[in-house]
Amino acid sequence: MLPRGTPIRLRTLQQLHSQENRVGDRFDLEVAEDVMLNGIVIIPRGSRANGEVTRIRRKGMWGRSGRIETRLLSVQANGITIPISGAVSEHGDTGTAGVVASIVVLPVAGFFVTGTSAILPVGTGFNATTDSDVPLVIPDGARPAPQALVVPASAPH
Repeated sequence: MLPRGTPIRLRTLQQLHSQENRVGDRFDLEVAEDVMLNGIVIIPRGSRANGEVTRIRRKGMWGRSGRIETRLLSVQANGITIPISGAVSEHGDTGTAGVVASIVVLPVAGFFVTGTSAILPVGTGFNATTDSDVPLVIPDGARPAPQALVVPASAPH
């Protein structure tokens, strides 16, 4: 059984951008590190995963920064789909300093100053966990061979 809450490290395979993506857009990820249980690889590195954009705020006037929020949905490994949990939120820089400076010079100018877009570049890391216990069937050939217990002899005094 792969227990609920098992950590999974993921990374994005495509860029997410607050000016280009929309709520509901799906995006691809891959497992960045093998997920092991009792010495057996359960979810191999490179397995595909997917997520969804849940909230977008575009950059705007008066220094408003862009924002993008996502949630993780599932990982596909060894022929099964494993539901996962996790989320990432990213926001751009606000243009507050520019707004303040422009208002001092010309009050209407602050209207034209924008913040920056939120961007999650390719390779952005995500932490996820399994949503529920996942029953596993592990073939006998995949189980690690039992190791002999070696007890060192005590050194003479």
